[in-house]
Formats: sequence, C-alpha cells, structure tokens
Amino acid sequence: MIKTAIVILNWNTKHQLETFLPFLVKYSLNDDTEIVVADNASTDDSVKFVREHFPMVKIICLDKNYGFAGGYNRALAQVEAKYYVIINSDIEVTPGWLEPIIDTFEKDSNIKACMPKILSYKNRDEFEYAGAAGGYIDYLGYPFCKGRIFDNLEKDHGQYSGVYEIFWATGACITVTAETFKQLNGFDDYLFAHMEEIDLCWRIKNLGYKIVCNANSAVYHVGGGTLDKSNPFKTYLNFRNNLILLHKNLTFFRKLYIFPIRYTMNFLSILKYLKQKNKPDAYAVWRAYWGFFAYLFTKKQKVKIVHYPKHIYPHSIVLDFFVRKKMKFSDLDIK
Repeated sequence: MIKTAIVILNWNTKHQLETFLPFLVKYSLNDDTEIVVADNASTDDSVKFVREHFPMVKIICLDKNYGFAGGYNRALAQVEAKYYVIINSDIEVTPGWLEPIIDTFEKDSNIKACMPKILSYKNRDEFEYAGAAGGYIDYLGYPFCKGRIFDNLEKDHGQYSGVYEIFWATGACITVTAETFKQLNGFDDYLFAHMEEIDLCWRIKNLGYKIVCNANSAVYHVGGGTLDKSNPFKTYLNFRNNLILLHKNLTFFRKLYIFPIRYTMNFLSILKYLKQKNKPDAYAVWRAYWGFFAYLFTKKQKVKIVHYPKHIYPHSIVLDFFVRKKMKFSDLDIK
C-alpha cells in the first residue's frame, strides 16, 4: 500500500491541470507518493490531456458529476493509502511542501487532518480566501480563518507560523488519515459542494481528535474555479449547508437557542440582498431553507459526539467584524 495519495477531483478544468499539474508532479511524486486525477465526467478532454502528458498519474473516471463531496467519496473508495491529500486543480505547490504535512501526522497520532498555509496565486504576499492560515467557526456557525475574516484578507508577514491546532482545514488542500476518512464515511454526499470539509472536520473534532495547520508548508491557490462568488447557486449551497452542519453537529439543547438566532440573521441577509436589489441571492437564501428542510427527511449520516470541540469561537464573528470593527484575526479574543 502506498503511503500518500494526492487526489485531484477534476471537472472541466483542463486549463488548470495544464498549469498546475506539472508543479504537483515535480515537487510531490516519489516512491511513497502517488498522484491521482479523479474525473467527474468532464467534457473538456481533461482525461485525454493527463493520459498523453502525465502517464505517471493514475486516472479514475466517474460516470457523472457527483460534486465535490460525492466525487471524492467515490474516488477515494478506489484508492489505498495511509494518507489522503485532497487538493484542488488550481493549487500551485512549492518545493518541499508535502514533507512537513506528513511529518505532522507522524509526530502526533491524535492529529487526523492537516493543511498547509494557503496563499493567493494572484497576490502572492496575501492569504487566500479558502482556508488562509487555518479555519475557525463561531458558536453560531459562521466560519472564518486566520488571515481572513469574511472578505477581509490579510497580508502574510509570517504572523501565523509553526504548527497549531485549528477547527477546520480547507478542502482546497487538506490531508486526512485514510482510516479516519473511512471511519466517518467520508464527506456528506448531500452537501454536494461547499462546507463539506467543515462538516468532516467538525465530526473529527467531535471524536476528540486534532486538526492542525502546518504553516511551515505553503501553497498558492487561484480560487473560485468551480462556482463564481456571484453565482446564486453558491449562495444557496453556503446557506443550506451551513444549516445542515449545525443540525448534524450540535447537541439538541445547543440547537434550541442557536437556530432561532441563525434564522433571524439569515432573514436579515435576505433583506440586505433585497436592499441591494440582488433578488437572485435573496431567493437563494430562501431556497436554502427548503433545501435544509428536505435534508431533515432524508437518510442522514449519524454523528457521534464524544466531546464538545475546542476552537469554537464563543462570540459572534458577525458582530465583531461589522459592529466592533475587529477586522483581523489578531483583533479577536482567541487564545
């Protein structure tokens, strides 16, 4: 069995594979590591390109587009390795990026997921939106990061260095032990895309395990390659999936007081979109509730909660950012 499998889930991103796969092969491929491209039924000759130019890369072809969650679940079921590296096709890796990540697991068996520092491909001294220097979440379920709160991105001055525990690791580049991924039945297929990595990490934390960022490793991420930020479907998935992960991972009594607050705040988001004359996003938030209610009547993954996870921010990041003007992670009351 191979030690590390680096798996790219591809859907019509041939142009990104052309740009970034050479870096991945050059800086990652060795006797202990294999690279896999799992294709979600692309129509842009991605598979043909990989076969012709990178014969050392393994290819898994799926019969249709199962989304991020379902695609990775089906692909990783066909991969045997100790560690799964889940990485986007628009990531530029750097020399020596992988070794610190794997060493992190070898030094502490209680660590089950790890991410590198994520920097912007376009503005290379700036953190990238999807993960930055490690993910956190407030008690109401709003995610944020070291180096990124909402849309405010910090410059990287080495202020977040070393290896430290976080709440969630980004799906743009997350390494997870295969044993844990299988134990938790992988991602939740229902989520399709967006926040599925937060849900997975939360379930890992519920079992008392650690998730860390090793900022000694850095990669560069383009971001927004699948769904543009302005796409209402992205809004729909973010709002729906956020409600789902709260429902799945909170205890019954926590849900009793958190959900009324979230419903109110989401309604305010609808009003904000309407005030901005952005009817598609307003409608997307409304539809997200129906998607959430539909989820409640489906067959769902059962979540085992052994510990209340560490690193849940006990304050409202919304109030801190928009009212108290705490714009950077260092402004927050996090020890």
